[in-house]
Amino acid sequence: MSVEQLTWGASFVVVAAIVAPYLFAFRRRSHIDRARRDEAVQLGIHRPMAQFPFVDPTACIGCGTCVAACPEGDVLGVVGGTAVVVNGLRCVGHARCETACPVGAIKVGLGDVKSREDVPLMDEWQETSVPGMFVAGELTGMALVKNAVAHGRKVVDRIAQRAARARAVGKGEAYDVAIVGAGPAGLVAAALARERGLSAVVLEQEPDLGGTILHYPRRKLVLVQALEIPFLGPLKEGEYEKEDLLETFQDLTRRAQLNIRFGSKVTGVTRPNGHFTVHSSSFELPARHVVLALGRRGTPRKLGVPGEDLAKVMYQLVDAASYEGRKILVVGGGDSAVEAVIGLARQRGNSVTLSYRRDKLVRIKKKNEDRIRELMGKGRARALFGSEVTEVLPDRVRLRQGERAVELPNDFVFVFAGGDPPFAFLKQMGVRFGGDGGRPAAAGRVPARPGAV
Repeated sequence: MSVEQLTWGASFVVVAAIVAPYLFAFRRRSHIDRARRDEAVQLGIHRPMAQFPFVDPTACIGCGTCVAACPEGDVLGVVGGTAVVVNGLRCVGHARCETACPVGAIKVGLGDVKSREDVPLMDEWQETSVPGMFVAGELTGMALVKNAVAHGRKVVDRIAQRAARARAVGKGEAYDVAIVGAGPAGLVAAALARERGLSAVVLEQEPDLGGTILHYPRRKLVLVQALEIPFLGPLKEGEYEKEDLLETFQDLTRRAQLNIRFGSKVTGVTRPNGHFTVHSSSFELPARHVVLALGRRGTPRKLGVPGEDLAKVMYQLVDAASYEGRKILVVGGGDSAVEAVIGLARQRGNSVTLSYRRDKLVRIKKKNEDRIRELMGKGRARALFGSEVTEVLPDRVRLRQGERAVELPNDFVFVFAGGDPPFAFLKQMGVRFGGDGGRPAAAGRVPARPGAV
């Protein structure tokens, strides 16, 4: 054998030793992702629900960078050399996959909102079908504080462009903008309005600011990413505990001297004479523009079973540390339910059971999935999958799991079955939604008289 043949042979061995393990790992990963994708299709969790990563298969090179970048773990996978969505329910809009992709083959967005019955129809400035009425924050279908802040900036930019013209329309004095909701989107919008010299008022039905964050469990970590808040500058941390983030927004309120009316539940919006009139149970005020910065949580959805009116049944958990030595049932399969289980199971002496109607958890964050698995592995919590509550009694709770009746000793029941979003409230004001079921009877007209939410 010649020297040249030996050289080529040695080179082949070296290359094979390097490439073969990679090819083996790639094929194994692709096989796993295909199985996960098939399961997701069966469960219906691969379709767009809210924010969603859209992959351009003609540009994707299948490198898997987007998969590795996603903090939620299994939103994406690589099947057949192309990135695909495996678990769309887990996407919360971090958009790290979008920034990590080396060829720009992925975008995170809402897709075509014209077919979405749960998203108001809006233009690029987030103006609804009612001229002068905008939406910001969770109502747009996009979660995360970073999106709420971006929305607040966008709508105020548009309102500022129109301010001079709007002031010449209508009779009498009016606020340049009335903002409904004192969450991140509403507060940032109000602060930017003040920077731009616009008169603004914030109406909040709760006794304190924070919006959805106010109802988070105590010390829950909130991802904020790279943000710059008006009057405060950039936030230094990527994550904040609930209490610290609320303190940041309270500081914003003080520095910007925001005009916030707490305990003011808006019952309707009309436009009788060129500008809007915002109605609450105790007052009315005029405004040239309205920003709806409401959350999507709405009224908590109930189970509709006997005994649900007992005082031990609750629909949010604020302070898990106040429960010790208790037998607790948590109902639901989303992040709120799982985070409640995690918080309660870590308290001394608690016996915590999760009841979920499906046979597995499919729509929770990867971090929460890892935590609850660890607690269940240690026997600190357990799950009754495929179960439903049938009756709540003073000292126990009854469930059905398939054909089997289950009865558990019980001190407290926490229900996280979702909520009825404020869509009817928006439709009442003339805001149109996508889909056949989203058209209001008034065909986009603001009603002449206010009604209750």
